[in-house]
Amino acid sequence: MTIDIEPLRKTLGTKIEDEDTVTQAPLKAMIATFDRKDKVPEQGEPIAPGWHLCFLHSYARPAQLGRDGAAFTGGVLPEIPMPRRMYAGSTFTFEGDIRVGDKLKREIEFTDIQLREGSTGTLIVTTQTRRLFTPRGLAMTEAASTVFREDPKAGQKSGVPVREAAPADVPWRRTITPNPVMLFRYSAITFNPHRIHYDRTYCLETEGYPGLVVHGPFAQQCIFDLLRDSTPGRRVKSIAVRARAPLFDTSPFDVIGRPTADGKGAELWTVTPKGTIAAQATATLA
Repeated sequence: MTIDIEPLRKTLGTKIEDEDTVTQAPLKAMIATFDRKDKVPEQGEPIAPGWHLCFLHSYARPAQLGRDGAAFTGGVLPEIPMPRRMYAGSTFTFEGDIRVGDKLKREIEFTDIQLREGSTGTLIVTTQTRRLFTPRGLAMTEAASTVFREDPKAGQKSGVPVREAAPADVPWRRTITPNPVMLFRYSAITFNPHRIHYDRTYCLETEGYPGLVVHGPFAQQCIFDLLRDSTPGRRVKSIAVRARAPLFDTSPFDVIGRPTADGKGAELWTVTPKGTIAAQATATLA
């Protein structure tokens, strides 16, 4: 497949801004969805890492949505000439906390686009840099990457990359059993209309997947949760998550991790039912 991304590169630097207020209701929904024992933060108390995704949603109108339900126009990205998209990972730097009651301001900038050939075909990889500000200043920077892909050929299944085996000698381990209710609730909390997470017929017949796709940020939240549960009293300074292969609601998956040798950070992974790496993350801690 031949694609010229030079016209798309000309839109690099496009920015938009939006605002929101941190409230308790979606935090209660997050705690319930992940079956957490967390206390709901009170007014003025900080929220957990990853919970910022409860706020500052994309409110694209129906006419702006693509075949897959997700927005193809209205944000900072140009219209990408590929029909399917997947979470590819994010790199977070935390400068300060986000508290209940904060007025949030977010700046999103289109910062990179690459054309690549992968094991599953031609890919376009885009990066959006998001900066979140509270009344106290910059709280978080996230460089979020999305992969756009071709349709599978008629009658074929979607290509799913097979990665190397995940490490076995890890002290932190948790099994997650995703199901349609969990994925639907997470889509609702984050106002995510992407059909691969709730429309099984679409997943199987149009995109060629074996089941509902676990949201990349859902699995990312599982990594955040394992990290903070395993390092009580520590603060996450930064974390980089790279997606390697998708997870589905057809089987449980593991989240594993270990501290780095110097004690200043951690390595974490999500693991497919076959024991291979689905995503890998590196974190620094204070």
